[in-house]
Amino acid sequence: MAPTLPVTEPSTTLVVLDLAGIFVFAISGALVGVRKELDVFGVLVLAGTTGLGGGFLRDVLISATPPAALQDWRYLLIPVVAGLVTFWFHPSVGRRERTVNLFDAFGLGLFCVTGALKALDYGLHPLPAALMGMVTGIGGGMVRDLLASRTPSVFRGELYAIPALAGAAVVVVLREGTDLPTVLVALAGGGLCTVWRLVAMWRNWQAPLPRGPASV
Repeated sequence: MAPTLPVTEPSTTLVVLDLAGIFVFAISGALVGVRKELDVFGVLVLAGTTGLGGGFLRDVLISATPPAALQDWRYLLIPVVAGLVTFWFHPSVGRRERTVNLFDAFGLGLFCVTGALKALDYGLHPLPAALMGMVTGIGGGMVRDLLASRTPSVFRGELYAIPALAGAAVVVVLREGTDLPTVLVALAGGGLCTVWRLVAMWRNWQAPLPRGPASV
């Protein structure tokens, strides 16, 4: 009989980080919906998908079911609020896209932290826990892009998944190898991911792409 993974209640720090990440990701998803000229329902779907998709994938993969978003009403309310704010005030939000991108980078840092920490709490080994941190950060955006008929941004050369994986790896190493408080672990991993993402946007760094014409 397979061993049962331990089920632990998420800490307040983990929930706060999760909700903050959901909010900023939901805004970016709602902006895509507005620019695709979707109605309010479509905008809310993309907001919810972007904000919650990565967490859903993580929770299903680590058997944390039902997912957190289906157990805590705050997880469903946050993307709805973010989606409605973006829908009604999208001219103002759109003009502040650089600010939204800044928040998106912070959201990526938050999610890679919460994904890795939750995976560790559910008994995963360090490597898969780091992968779960990356999945939490990029999963919602990938589903959003697919619903919006776009090639996911993580496949177009953007340095997005790599910083998320690096940040999650730092979280795993510090959580498993030191006695540092969770807040400091989160700051170290999330900070690395966020700073790397921001510098990549500023310097227009890209992930390696194939050279030369593609063969047919």
